[in-house]
Amino acid sequence: MGWVAMSQKENTLTVIFYLLAAVFVLAISIIFIPAFRGFVSSTFMITSGVILVILGSVLIGLTLVQKVEGKLKKLLILTGASAAGFFIFVLLHNIFYALAQLTSHTTILSYLIKAFEVIFFLIAIFACPIGFVIGVIGTIVMFNKKRKMF
Repeated sequence: MGWVAMSQKENTLTVIFYLLAAVFVLAISIIFIPAFRGFVSSTFMITSGVILVILGSVLIGLTLVQKVEGKLKKLLILTGASAAGFFIFVLLHNIFYALAQLTSHTTILSYLIKAFEVIFFLIAIFACPIGFVIGVIGTIVMFNKKRKMF
């Protein structure tokens, strides 16, 4: 009985992981491949962003609750945080862009807000996708190693 319950928990973690990877790849493809942009609306982008935050959070939660250990734990948390962080940092970038427009008459405040806007943009566009790719590839390698053990 304990083996079945553990197997079901692992399956849930694996399903969430692959679902998260699929949604992230779809969202990134739409953003970076111009041919895909014509097929979706801004509503899709917001919806996919919310789904990334939810799935990323669930992945991190399952990883912690199931007491995954070692490299796999780090890779799963990196994957979840990078996916959720992507949308969060895009949102923060847009908020700080709007704030920069509102504070353009106050030089020091405007530069400070523009600095945050740029930092959030760089994190969203470079750090999160790179972290996600590292997390996904590493997790898939670890899943395959674990599967070969049984």
